Amino acid sequence: MKLITAIIKPFKLDEVREALSDIGIQGMTVMEVKGFGRQKGHTELYRGAEYTVDFLPKLRLELAVADTLVEQAIEALCTAAHTGKIGDGKIFVAPLEQAVRIRTGELGESAL
Repeated sequence: MKLITAIIKPFKLDEVREALSDIGIQGMTVMEVKGFGRQKGHTELYRGAEYTVDFLPKLRLELAVADTLVEQAIEALCTAAHTGKIGDGKIFVAPLEQAVRIRTGELGESAL
């Protein structure tokens, strides 16, 4: 099992959810976060005053995925979240040692 963490633009969430659902991934956790990468923020004009926005709004998705679906999940995320502009996001994959479904006590991939 793997834990996939993806940082995406907020307006891409519905497309990403649909793409993951299409390949059989049934659940994910979504968090609203702020951050910056190569974008390094941007400047905005508000009521005539210019100010710098250092941290941009993003979404952090976490998915626990069976080893057999990892490559498909990465491909689905890349395709659905892609805009071709700076700040599209990142995907991180880490090993996941154990998963437990609290309601039934199922372990491992059956808990996903």
